[in-house]
Order: sequence, then C-alpha cells, then structure tokens
Amino acid sequence: MSVLRPLDKLPSLNTATVLLVSSEDMLLQQLAKAMLKEDCSSKLKIHLANSLPLPSDGPRFDLIVFLINLHSKYSLQIVEESLQHLDATFFLGKVLFLATGAGRESQCSTHRNTVERLAHTYRSPLLFCDLEREAFQATLAPRLVHLLQICAGHVPGVSAMDLLTLLRCPENPIPEEP
Repeated sequence: MSVLRPLDKLPSLNTATVLLVSSEDMLLQQLAKAMLKEDCSSKLKIHLANSLPLPSDGPRFDLIVFLINLHSKYSLQIVEESLQHLDATFFLGKVLFLATGAGRESQCSTHRNTVERLAHTYRSPLLFCDLEREAFQATLAPRLVHLLQICAGHVPGVSAMDLLTLLRCPENPIPEEP
C-alpha cells in the first residue's frame, strides 16, 4: 500500500500544487477551471484524481482537497478509502474536505453529521458548498487558491497549521458520537 507523504519531495520555487480527489469528475474539472481563472502570485498546479493511492512519481502536494457529494454514498466511501493512503502529517493543515450538494438536503443520501464527524476525526477543515451552481464555484475558487497559497508557505505570517482555527465556525459545535 502506497502512502502519500507531504515532505517526500522538495517544494518547487514559487509553485503551489493542489490535489483534488473525488469520484465526481465533472465537478472536479469545473472547480479546477474556476481556480485557474483566479489571480495567483504563485504558479498554480492542479492535479485531479478519482481516488488514492497515486503513482509514487507524482509531485509534492501542498494541499489535498477531498470533494464529497452528499447525494452519493459512493463518493463518501471513495474518500474514506483514500484517506488510508495519506500519511498522518498531511492532517497538520494540508487536507480540506468539501461537501457539495448541501443546498438540497432533502435529496442527500449522506447526512451532514457524517461528514462533520469525518472532518473532526481527521482534524481537518470542512466547507459545505453547492458546486453544481456556477456562481458558487466562482466564490469558492478564490478561497481555495488563497488556502493553497497558505499551505504552500507563500503567505507571510500564516501557516497551514492555522487552517483549522481560521475556518472553524464557533456557532457550529462538533457533533457528538452516538
């Protein structure tokens, strides 16, 4: 079993690299296009994957974003299986969960609490969104690019370790285990 480690490779000068992981190919491509349209002081590299593990000759990733479609149990299953192929040090601010489809909760096959527990278990930020809407992609893209620049170390005074604190919502407590 191949484990992806954040410090296996040296960083590239003035480059920020993100890995988007999901079984939802179309949504990943749309999100990647929206991110590439954003103004970025670094050279932005985006890699897409349906699942992990990846070939060992891949690049160093500054941020890994797992996209979970709340309308698909398969999407959550792929993410849970992929998490087994990440070294624990990635969870020190270099992993982000995106849950899409939150706007149509009546059609969800995966409950929000399940995804919240997953993010809490891995101590990683979670953002709810609706990537099927182009307007939401346009608002999410600059935020992801900025988070990527933080994770790549290109924002002075802020580290990837601060991400969970920066993205925490104080009015939404972490769900208790049943």
